[in-house]
Amino acid sequence: MGFSKEEISKSRRFWSSLWRGIKTVFVLFTMFLSFIIVSAPIFLAVADALLPSALLHRLSSPANLSSHLTNYDFRHSLIDIPLISIIRSAVILCVYGLCDGPKLSRGPYLTITMICSVSSLIYVSLKAAFVFGEPAIGDGGGNYCRAAEVALFLCSTVLAIGHIVVAYRTSCRERRKLLVFKIDIEAKDPKGLSVKGGRNR
Repeated sequence: MGFSKEEISKSRRFWSSLWRGIKTVFVLFTMFLSFIIVSAPIFLAVADALLPSALLHRLSSPANLSSHLTNYDFRHSLIDIPLISIIRSAVILCVYGLCDGPKLSRGPYLTITMICSVSSLIYVSLKAAFVFGEPAIGDGGGNYCRAAEVALFLCSTVLAIGHIVVAYRTSCRERRKLLVFKIDIEAKDPKGLSVKGGRNR
């Protein structure tokens, strides 16, 4: 049994609409992914400021947080871990906002991000040696607290490494942009390039 021309036309319109919908979704997904990649330093800085603070809030009550501030002890208090993350993310975000293309490619953004991240990693590693050097309490509450402490230290460490990776990738991306822009300028202005070459001789 054959299909009529009207049925064939409807089938073609359906598949054409479906294909256009798939292409639209793909383009939107690509644009969203590109936006995430370009804005990765901002999203990572926000996550760095919020996640450790949220973990510490789950670990301690507000009364305990205030006592951590008043009776700070490097070996036991954990309030400095989210504070370091907030300071680190604020500094990196400010430097990222103040830098343009050339400074993002090879300049203060990558350098300051490396300094902040590496110094915070050293501090967190030293603090972890003191915090986890003491044995955990054997009951279930002690095990939960120790697991939350491990999650807090891991979160801060992973976010610090993430800052380094994102800064390096951002620097490479901006360097490629500047290289493409330079090649484009030289292609559009060969006379200026020849004049420069003559002067160098």
